[in-house]
Amino acid sequence: MKWPTHGGGQTPRLAARGFDVRAGRTGKRTGWILSVSGVMAFAAALQVSCLVASATPVPSAKPADPASEAYSPTLEIVAGVPVPAKKRDVPEGYVANKPKLVLYGDQPARDYFGAVNGPANLKARSIGSYAKGCLAGGAELPTDGPTWQAMRLSRNRNWGHPVLIDYLKDLANDAPKVGWNGLLVGDIAQPRGGPMTSGHASHQIGLDADIWLTEMPNRRLTAQEREDISAISMLIGPMDVKGADRRVDPGKWSDKHARLIRRAASDQRVARIFVSPTIKKALCDFQKGGDRSWLRKVRPWWGHHYHFHVRLSCPKGSAGCENQNPPPPGDGCGADLAYWLSDEPWVPKNPPKPGEPPKVVKKRPMALAALPNDCRNVLTAN
Repeated sequence: MKWPTHGGGQTPRLAARGFDVRAGRTGKRTGWILSVSGVMAFAAALQVSCLVASATPVPSAKPADPASEAYSPTLEIVAGVPVPAKKRDVPEGYVANKPKLVLYGDQPARDYFGAVNGPANLKARSIGSYAKGCLAGGAELPTDGPTWQAMRLSRNRNWGHPVLIDYLKDLANDAPKVGWNGLLVGDIAQPRGGPMTSGHASHQIGLDADIWLTEMPNRRLTAQEREDISAISMLIGPMDVKGADRRVDPGKWSDKHARLIRRAASDQRVARIFVSPTIKKALCDFQKGGDRSWLRKVRPWWGHHYHFHVRLSCPKGSAGCENQNPPPPGDGCGADLAYWLSDEPWVPKNPPKPGEPPKVVKKRPMALAALPNDCRNVLTAN
């Protein structure tokens, strides 16, 4: 066996290990020739090295992490298959840190308020105006009462200022006295009020409530029925046709409806009640004599032929709550109502051409910055 070299003679490192190295030449190439004794010495040294290595104990497992020494999971063998170790139990009293809510003023307020599931744990307070505000310390109308049932439970809109919840219970308790079996209550407000994700411009400060013009049945509706059942329209026909008959349907409307709305409007806590102009006309005809002052609060408005919309005045202690201006004097059964029952507000001036879809004007959703500053505290409370 030849080893390459750059010169003759023994190398000190190989000689020190017992190799007999002698120089030799073959033509122009220089090589090193190992003696038999040198090879044997090398093999003996290698054997000793292996014996020393085999005597060193091999670790049976990876050293444990000091931080996990208190937790020693085991595998359970089930039918010959190892089952993953049980997870470590959560320490008693452990509470996960909740991420901080970050509010952006240019984002739609409805996205924030529509995502909240519960009320703000603050003193009850209606903040802002009916169509631009929020609700602190909201109370929930129970799903069922002796003379009411809440509808559309999946919307989570059966919340309001405690004064409104008390009003609804009082009205429900009096309903049988006027011949109405009980209330079906629609939308009130979200747990913290604010703009809704759909359906309403108002109902933001917990002082508005929709009450169906359909009487509560003599049984408890299921949760699914409360989602599927529709309220009944009181209209006799369409309103947007020239010369339309804009009256209530006598087969659906009754004096019971009128007595219920009169009772609702007669409460001192009520600021307004919104109904279809056709219903307002029926109420004006119903109250032929006696006290007609309650009719002043009943205002004609678009829609509202499936339900009537109760709005309360700002309660005491609600700093920053903005009332509407009072309704005009009188019972509202004169010229103003005549306008609402004419073609003017209903028949389009420039109807779409045949086959042309009607134009839809999309409004930009209200930004969080448009609401009172205190509404940010309502969102971040508890």
